[in-house]
Formats: sequence, C-alpha cells, structure tokens
Amino acid sequence: MNDDRPASMRWAEHLAHGRRRSAHTVRAYQATAERLVAFLQTHRGERVDDAALLRVEAAELRAFLAHRRGEGLGQASAACELSAVRGFLTFVGGTMPKLTGPRVKKGVPRPVAPHEVLALAGEVADDAREDWIGRRDWAVLLLLYGAGLRIGEAMALTGAALPLGETLVVTGKRAKTRIVPLLPQVRAAIEAYVAAVPYELERTAPLFRGAKGGPLAPGVVRRAVQGARGRLGLSERTTPHALRHSFATHLLGRGADLRQLQELLGHASLSSTQVYTAVDAAHLLDVYRHAHPRA
Repeated sequence: MNDDRPASMRWAEHLAHGRRRSAHTVRAYQATAERLVAFLQTHRGERVDDAALLRVEAAELRAFLAHRRGEGLGQASAACELSAVRGFLTFVGGTMPKLTGPRVKKGVPRPVAPHEVLALAGEVADDAREDWIGRRDWAVLLLLYGAGLRIGEAMALTGAALPLGETLVVTGKRAKTRIVPLLPQVRAAIEAYVAAVPYELERTAPLFRGAKGGPLAPGVVRRAVQGARGRLGLSERTTPHALRHSFATHLLGRGADLRQLQELLGHASLSSTQVYTAVDAAHLLDVYRHAHPRA
C-alpha cells in the first residue's frame, strides 16, 4: 500500500523507529526537511513531491543554505542543516549533489555544542554499513559526551554492565573505578545497540564490538568521527576526546562543583580538572572558592 504522507513525516518515523533517534533529533531533522520542501516550492513555484526531490540540484541547495544564513543561522549550524538535508534526500532515494559544506573558522579551542554533537553522532551512525553498527556508533558517541568517558574507558566496558541502571561503573587510568550517572537518552542508545548487535555479549567480553565480533578499536571511532566532521564542516578539533571535554565544560559552565566534576572525570588531581576545562578564569575561580571556602 502506498504511503501518501509527506516525505518529511515518513523520514521522521524512520528516524524514530528505524534508527532509534531521540525525540529531539527527530523533531530537528523533520523541521529541516520541511523547511527544504517549503523553500523548494517557493523557489520553483510548484508542488514538491518525492519525484521532485530526486531532481534537487547543487545550486538549489546553495540557495537554501544562503536563505537559512540570511535567517541568522551560523556556520556550524548550517553545516548541521546540510547533514540533515543529505540524510533526507538519501531517504527519499535521491543522490546528494556535490556540495562543499560551510567552513567553520578555526580558532580558540571550544566545546562542541550539543546540537553539533547530535549532528556528528547522527552523521557517523548514518554512514555505517549496517544498522547495528550505526546504533553502536551512536551509543558510543553519546556515552562519551553524556557521561564524560575517555574513549578507552568506553571500549573497556564489558557485558557485566548489563542490564543498565541509572549509573555506570567505569574503570579509568591506573585501574581506578568511579561511578557516573547515565542519562536516559544515553541509556536508551546503548540498549538499542544491545538489542541489535548480532553477537553474544558475555559478562567478561567487550560490550562494544567490531564488525567481525572482536573488540571495537578506538581507531575505528576516531576515523568515523574524522570523516563525519569533514562532511559537516566542523573543526578538526572535533574529536572523540573533545566530546568528553565538552561534557566537562558544559557542566562547569552550569555551576557544577569542581570537586564533583573531578570525580565524574576520574582525575587524580584537581589541577587536572582545572586545566581540562575551557572556561574563563574568573568563573573557574568562583567555582573553586565555592568548593573550597578556605582557598
């Protein structure tokens, strides 16, 4: 039976149920698809259906991005918008015209914005050759950002972590363990991967598996992120470790206690936490004084 619903609605359903994306991501990507269709209808002066989407040209996409930039969209956000457009056109069966994404200026290292994290994770997941691998990559990147794990710590997790609860026991450097909270979105992403992985996840075996069933190598994740950030036009500083960095910076910027942050990150000394977080010195000093009244 033919599905007469708009392509943007069908794509949203595919993202929600087929790709297990978060409600936030589904809403954002569907909104992008709807904006593109509305723009093309005005630009062409005709109704845009699936067949019309198959004929989208690079010049039209450049015009769409220029229109969005005129509405105040920044470079990084425009790159994320282009990523969503790429996924939408692929879904309806089209071929993405060759188009260079907006270049994000290099500058002082900064945390990766939440919407950029989601776009990056989505780009990596969508580029995976198998659905379960896409779910794995989505889960790993959300874990690095949402729980502040080092990539080696994520790779060291075993099936003993299952079933997941509200916290996760992580083994860090020098075999030191710590407990980190699991956000519902991160837990749901890991559970979606666990439900799809074709290999038995024994208690002593790695939780995250490579394509052939062995342990997932950190290099695989790093290369996937490198390719995705290039397609999104994100800075070369956008690495798996930068997601952990962003976790720390965003928590500190929201007033987190420096000692609590030290525990969450698994740092041996407070000085490591101070160096690690990219916030202005005045705010860092305020937080430090709050954590240590006698300082």
